[in-house]
Amino acid sequence: MTLTELKYIVAVARERHFGRAAEACFVSQPTLSVAIRKLEEELGVVLFERGGAEIGITPVGLKVVTQAQKVLEEGANLREIARQGHDPLEGPLRVGIIYTVGPYLLPYLVPEQIRCTPQMPLLLQENYTTRLLELLRQGEIDCAIVALPLPETGLAQCALYDEPFFVALPHRHPWANETSIPSQRLKEETMLLLGAGHCFRDQVLEVCPELSRYSAASEGIQRTFEGSSLETIRHMVAAGIGITVMPASAIEVQGSESKLLRFIPFDPPAPDRRVVLVWRKSFPRLAAIEALAEAVRHCKMPGVGYLDESVSSAVLVN
Repeated sequence: MTLTELKYIVAVARERHFGRAAEACFVSQPTLSVAIRKLEEELGVVLFERGGAEIGITPVGLKVVTQAQKVLEEGANLREIARQGHDPLEGPLRVGIIYTVGPYLLPYLVPEQIRCTPQMPLLLQENYTTRLLELLRQGEIDCAIVALPLPETGLAQCALYDEPFFVALPHRHPWANETSIPSQRLKEETMLLLGAGHCFRDQVLEVCPELSRYSAASEGIQRTFEGSSLETIRHMVAAGIGITVMPASAIEVQGSESKLLRFIPFDPPAPDRRVVLVWRKSFPRLAAIEALAEAVRHCKMPGVGYLDESVSSAVLVN
């Protein structure tokens, strides 16, 4: 039994497909299949149910995969413990970040991190919250910047900042000169939303639950369109396709497009989101996590309320 074989079975459990798992592990499918079959023979159990379009996991296989994830996490920690013996701030920090935070935080964060801890470069990966949490549990990344709420994860977290939401409008929209907008009025308009999988989409639907269903009735949402990113949606709003909701960090616009958009706050209490830093509670480079949190808090993005929460007293998400 090797760590490589454990990595293979975790990948198959995640992808539910031998081909995709092999691609994720950068090996050929026969190599992965042979290694998993060898492990099953060694353990004397069947881990996966083969034969369908999607691979199933047997009950004992689920237990083995869960334990394999723990072993891989501890294996990753061995390298970090050795590094911590020299300097916890020395060497790369692997950071995941959600799609609706990365484009707006990173232009501030990267220069700040270089200024404060140039010996600790950030290896960055954007993805959905659910995928980042998987990578974190598997030891593929060291920490992640995500937005609440989170599922039960067994991870440690500390709050970074709160940011309110704004309504984004074309500059000729009838609401363009309003000082604030009630959330209930959103159902009157054509709304542009992120596609399924984005946690920000779910947060917008919490602001106006009517958006979760299509209705041609006068009291319902006229129509919804989906975009792949907030930046794509921003351009669609500027083109007059509809309106949307954006976090404060995303509303700064440069160039000619700034004349085409208006950003109006919600009536109090304005909806907002809390952005947090999460990491495995067994991760040994706590000083590196603290340094990253401090760098984020020194970014000073407009419209964002920073929170001073110590990493050493972080909340555990059970």
